[in-house]
Amino acid sequence: VAIARALIRLPNVLLCDEPTGNLDQRNADMVADLLVSLHRSRAMALVLVTHSESIASRFARRYTITDGRLAGAP
Repeated sequence: VAIARALIRLPNVLLCDEPTGNLDQRNADMVADLLVSLHRSRAMALVLVTHSESIASRFARRYTITDGRLAGAP
């Protein structure tokens, strides 16, 4: 429901904080597939925060915070 509510107005930017954190693997994969699809098909900017390496690996640009420092490809 939260994802549907966030997408109802077709935003240009979507902020997601652990969108799959409390889901089982099957549903987490479905949500990740949806977010990747929206990001690509609508050219929607997507800022996604996750601890899941498998979710993060779906995106070309990734940043990490380690010991309070931001690192990643520009």
